[in-house]
Amino acid sequence: MEPSFIFPLGTFQGNSLFIKREDLLPFSFGGNKARKAELYFRVIEQGGFDFVVTYGSGSSNHCRVIANECARRRLPCLIISPLESEDGSYNQQMVQLLGADVRKVPLNKVSEEIDRILEELKKVGKNPYFIKGGGHGNIGTEAYLQCYKEIQTYEEENEIYFDFIFLASGTGTTQAGLICGQLQAGHERGIIGISVARKNPRGRDIVLESIRSYMGRGVAEEQIQKATVFEDEYTEGYGKKDARVSALIPEVLRRYGIPLDATYTGKAFWGMQQYLEKENIKGKNLLFLHTGGTPLFFDGLRGREE
Repeated sequence: MEPSFIFPLGTFQGNSLFIKREDLLPFSFGGNKARKAELYFRVIEQGGFDFVVTYGSGSSNHCRVIANECARRRLPCLIISPLESEDGSYNQQMVQLLGADVRKVPLNKVSEEIDRILEELKKVGKNPYFIKGGGHGNIGTEAYLQCYKEIQTYEEENEIYFDFIFLASGTGTTQAGLICGQLQAGHERGIIGISVARKNPRGRDIVLESIRSYMGRGVAEEQIQKATVFEDEYTEGYGKKDARVSALIPEVLRRYGIPLDATYTGKAFWGMQQYLEKENIKGKNLLFLHTGGTPLFFDGLRGREE
């Protein structure tokens, strides 16, 4: 059996806190993008695809993982990135090191450019596979349904039940997969997505769309609505700095020895703290899902030096 990477962290705001370290998954710094990529590349291998195209910003964990998987499998990789994205991140440097071809275009031209490139590749005899940004889609949702089953197995083996699961929620499939797992299992617990970018209603709607797409008509809409909690109060926008989150990151490192980043996991941990206080939650078992992004932690250190 593969390890669950779930560890107790002790008492936290009157609750028992545990962490699931997706950042310890054993490929390219791990994280939720690595878990999703594993399933995507099974499809790519089985389908005989010979070229991978994807989309993401310069700081994207997704692009780093996809570029790494392509390099490992000796598949050409082309990444469409918006001109407006920030330069100089460690993820971006690794994408270059791994040999991916990065094409920068204005944000409003991204969709058009993706279509053009895929068509060009087909014309020269390639069989390209396109992965949406962040690993969005049913395959990404399936990856986190599997993760939910790992959590369930840990609970059964350790005779514990997590009342709440907290995580960073971005493109939506990580949270959607966990909720799909919960709905399939018939469990009652709070799966709290802390937005790292989008505001409601759009942010929550994207999670809902992913759940409906994966589950089909097998679950009542009322159940899906009830299970989907998407908190947008704790983000200033994707990649934007927040002094409160920046102050929290070294505190968590000192207390637990765990690296968080300002784009994803730091926001989620900050949001979890605030949510527990706002809702006056005490005496519960909490699981924080660390979705990865370790290179972004080091970007933050570099920012402090500057």
